[in-house]
Amino acid sequence: MDPEISIMLQCPSPKGLVETDVQAELSPAYDRRQLPGTQTWIDAVWEARCHHNPWLFNGSKFRLHSAQLEGDSLTFRLGLTCYKDFLGTNRAGIARHLQQQGWQDFGDSQAYLAEPLGVGAMVHTSDDCFVFLRRSLKVGEAPGLIDIPGGHPEPQAVMGDIPEESIRLEDLPRPLVVKEIFSSILREIRDEVNLPLPTLSQPVLLGIARNQTSAGRASAEFYVRCSLTSEQVKQRYEIGGPEAQESTGIIFVKREDVLTLEQTGEMWRELCPSAKGAVRLYMLMQGGGQ
Repeated sequence: MDPEISIMLQCPSPKGLVETDVQAELSPAYDRRQLPGTQTWIDAVWEARCHHNPWLFNGSKFRLHSAQLEGDSLTFRLGLTCYKDFLGTNRAGIARHLQQQGWQDFGDSQAYLAEPLGVGAMVHTSDDCFVFLRRSLKVGEAPGLIDIPGGHPEPQAVMGDIPEESIRLEDLPRPLVVKEIFSSILREIRDEVNLPLPTLSQPVLLGIARNQTSAGRASAEFYVRCSLTSEQVKQRYEIGGPEAQESTGIIFVKREDVLTLEQTGEMWRELCPSAKGAVRLYMLMQGGGQ
């Protein structure tokens, strides 16, 4: 098994879960625990990262504390965090120490980590191909590797036009948070691949994968059908969307080849962990006709 990923949760086969099957539980108790001295480290990491990559920007994110599956119903337990804290905890050299301390203090290795919830999608074209992107060398994570469309659900998108620092958990309507988790992946596909939203199906949640190269940061992985052929998708991609700068090329892989990616090895080694997690979950779901 690939040490870069682990499966935190697999949704019921063969259909996965749709938006109406999912709930959100929001509480400050699900925020990152504060360890004295850590904020100074986070500030230093952020300053260094911004000096190297001036296009980086901070923003509020949903922090995944845990998720509970009961039958065909899933509950996300969410707090708030930010991208700056993610880079200074999950993505920093101190991550292993924070995990050890979290386990020692709370029996939870992730307690002191930012743990922003990511989203990714296995996009399936009408001619039976899946869409992958070659990441730019300028992105903050996994530069140059092969990925799937993805990003983060945004608290700001739920709250609308208010300052980031004014966002509070108690002001976030739970149904709208769930809606944002599902709609955010459609926006990412639209913005990264330049695909019109009417060409995309409603997302189906496959499960949650952990990226062990980012200290176990979790990502909700989805399956989305596209009504366009791979050639039509390529044409749209080459026109460019709002986030075209995040990738440098598009790759199409036939469905039967996706199912053997992990075994065949060559492309698998170039996949970033988030893509590996999505492919693994899709493979696990097979046996029941997506």
